[in-house]
Amino acid sequence: QVQLVESGGGLVQAGGSLRLSCAASGRTFSRYAMGWFRQAPGKEREFVAGIRWSGASTYYSDSVKGRFTISRDDAKNTVYLQMSGLKPEDTAVYYCAAARVPWTDIRTTQSDYAYWGQGTQVTVSS
Repeated sequence: QVQLVESGGGLVQAGGSLRLSCAASGRTFSRYAMGWFRQAPGKEREFVAGIRWSGASTYYSDSVKGRFTISRDDAKNTVYLQMSGLKPEDTAVYYCAAARVPWTDIRTTQSDYAYWGQGTQVTVSS
């Protein structure tokens, strides 16, 4: 059974920074692409950032490009989301997810992910 546990969320003022972490267990972490999604109140869950299984490439939604950075440490079975220049519209529950199939490139569609964390709340005040 794969488990993903996010941490690092909280309350921050606009313009501030946070780093989210997602610790994985239960399978060979390094073989799978990972992603971050978010869901704001009253909205559908949306893709935020993804990283290839090898870590060699990353991809971001237009809304966070240039402000967020996704990375992974396979030795620690952990994926990170460094968020800077936070805006009130970034307020959401953030979820990490692990791809369904190994050795794949970055996935942006939720159905391509088989395992999800419980989510961590990020609130940005204006």
